[in-house]
Amino acid sequence: MEPMQFDPTLLVAPPTSGIDVNTTLSHFAIVTYEVEPEALRAHVHERFELDTITSADGSSKALVSVVPFLDRDFRFVCCPWPKLRFGQTNYRAYVTDTKTGKHVAWFFGTSLDSISVVVPRLVWRLPWHGARIRFECDYDESAGRYRKYSMNTKSDWAPAELEIEDSGTAPDELSGFPDLETGLVLLTHPLEGYFHRRDSRLGSYTVWHDRLHTTVGKLRLARFGLLDRLGLVPTGDISSVHSVLMQARTEFTIYLPPKRA
Repeated sequence: MEPMQFDPTLLVAPPTSGIDVNTTLSHFAIVTYEVEPEALRAHVHERFELDTITSADGSSKALVSVVPFLDRDFRFVCCPWPKLRFGQTNYRAYVTDTKTGKHVAWFFGTSLDSISVVVPRLVWRLPWHGARIRFECDYDESAGRYRKYSMNTKSDWAPAELEIEDSGTAPDELSGFPDLETGLVLLTHPLEGYFHRRDSRLGSYTVWHDRLHTTVGKLRLARFGLLDRLGLVPTGDISSVHSVLMQARTEFTIYLPPKRA
């Protein structure tokens, strides 16, 4: 993998308008696993090449992440009231678009704890699924770390249980990458994403956020039903964890509507 940097194309926000969304995310985490490329390949559109790293045993591995967070004040640019609050979990892999050469995210789908999930499902045919998501978190502002972080999701599509121990320290390396910044760009800053719509067509979306300032977490418990069903990570197995990154709060912009690719 070629080195990457946080250049201005990633850090300058495009202007917003209309039904674009601004939201504050809390309890943001990126739990990343190393998976067999052959297993992941079956779930990703042929247009995209899998981004891979060299694992500790010398084999090539692809990367998938579970990204839970709490939307605290989901609001439209054109109408900032009302503000919605709900839990959300995104499931994604890291790929390169062969048409543009960009590193982007491939989305398996999203769990959303809100009745508003019917809008993206029915209007834009997004692979979003209703769920009941509960966070139990205790963040120590003075120490800059979580005393407790747990998340539980009840869902037919993607049940999940997660408990993380927060070190309170920033990452100093991400294994398999040529340098730390390359790993952070790939894992924390994919601003474009693609997915199979619910009508099987290829869809895309764009987001923006500033550079994250994460701390390193350690899994105490992780059960992700979707990753098990896809044949990527057995339920409860943490032996293939690549990294856990956490941030108590960050601002996101989502550019709507999503598009057909």
